[in-house]
Amino acid sequence: MVNMSNLVDRIERHIKKILQDTPQGYVVIQRSGLASQFECAPSQINYVLGTRFTVEQGYLVESRRGGGGYLRIVKLGIETPDYLDDFIAQLDAGEMTQNAAEGLIKRLAEEGLLSKREAMLVRTVVDRETLSLQVPERDRLRARLMAAVLRTLAREDF
Repeated sequence: MVNMSNLVDRIERHIKKILQDTPQGYVVIQRSGLASQFECAPSQINYVLGTRFTVEQGYLVESRRGGGGYLRIVKLGIETPDYLDDFIAQLDAGEMTQNAAEGLIKRLAEEGLLSKREAMLVRTVVDRETLSLQVPERDRLRARLMAAVLRTLAREDF
């Protein structure tokens, strides 16, 4: 029996490698083909996409189901000012779960915008244990904190 987390990690690495090797910044794949390649159910591909390829982690997944169905996975560039401004505005006005914050922190670290130590610090600040408030207040505060982190990273006067 294949360890589920190992399978998820392998699928994630495979998709990221394809994206890295593709100059277009996106890849179009078939869910069934990927499931066949990894000898798993298509629902496991859905799980990987839903947990490892979120907007917070820097990806947009477009899906078309049916006989000719496909998945288009787009790597979003954090350096795009409009995207960043819109995302910060959404955070300021909304909520962010701990999982979503961790995904965003991971992305910032992968893109070299946070060192490993800085990522650990931010993770600690937005952790549910540190923010000892009730939901949804905790998620609103976490969103505002992550928006402040992004605004700081976007500054050009460091």
